[in-house]
Amino acid sequence: MVVADDRTKADEAYRLACEGTALLWRGDFQNAKQLLQAMTRRVDTPKRKKRKATEPSQVQAFHLHRQAQGQRARILGMLLIPVGAGHVIPLRRAPDVAEACVEAYGTVDEPYVISLRELLGVVGAHEWRRKGVEIPALGGERIHPHYGVFSPVRGEYVGLVAEAPVPEGTRLAYDIGTGTGVLAAVLARRGIERVVATDQDPRALACARENVTRLEVNVEVVEADMWPPGRAGLVVCNPPWVPGRPSSPLEHAVYDPDSSMLKAFLSGLAEHLEPGGEGWLILSDLAEHLGLRSREELLDAVAAGGLEVVGRLDARPQHPRVFDTEDRLHAARAAEVTSLWRLTAAR
Repeated sequence: MVVADDRTKADEAYRLACEGTALLWRGDFQNAKQLLQAMTRRVDTPKRKKRKATEPSQVQAFHLHRQAQGQRARILGMLLIPVGAGHVIPLRRAPDVAEACVEAYGTVDEPYVISLRELLGVVGAHEWRRKGVEIPALGGERIHPHYGVFSPVRGEYVGLVAEAPVPEGTRLAYDIGTGTGVLAAVLARRGIERVVATDQDPRALACARENVTRLEVNVEVVEADMWPPGRAGLVVCNPPWVPGRPSSPLEHAVYDPDSSMLKAFLSGLAEHLEPGGEGWLILSDLAEHLGLRSREELLDAVAAGGLEVVGRLDARPQHPRVFDTEDRLHAARAAEVTSLWRLTAAR
């Protein structure tokens, strides 16, 4: 680690970060932000590579993409900011980040250092939590995500839950891995008398409880590894859709090592359904386009769980990456479809 300040040049900072040397900032806070932006431009500048005889496959492109993401995060995480007790930054023109840091880390009575990139993420998460995300399926009301809990900005999966036909006579529903609680709230607003939402992440549990309380819906949020006790007429799950290892708490909503949550849901669903009940699996097929999981493997897992497919609703994502032709995963993202699979116990 070396000390850096307003005299530190971007090229020097970038070189040191690439070599694995952290920079502890002692200058003006706003100048640190400008330095981080300059380092980001250097990381993101395409490097000229020798032309290969063959283009990488989609699965190779995915692994190269993940490798590049990890290197980028490591380099940009080398610019460190000192923070005093009470989350006070002892630098010129430093913002008041105490409220945002308390939400993310709780009360801290000792000084510490944090990467500027992480700190800006904490401040951004605080703004998301304060403003919330408008949910059309809730009549335009907002869900307020907490730090480290995946925000429901990709609305296609929420729309599918709002549109799918609820099994006749359903009075109890489970939302497995509820996150912000958005799907549980949508189910409750659709008229289901009681919804039980589960999660094992303390941040998600606090977030879901706050959201369902604000929305005044009949949702019980409980801590559980997947299943609450008993059976329900409807069980909903939106597991991480890409087999892979997450590199941050937020990525747990996207990456699922060995598809463990998906497999656990499919293997345990039948014994948690009431007679005539349905399970709704909301899943993107991006992994299939990346060559990380085949459709046959998914359907085999459905059959192995004693389940059968009785219907499917599809929606195409509209997030910006779908239209980014410079993204090395563009072909897979452009073909992606998010589906709600309606499953029942096999007869």
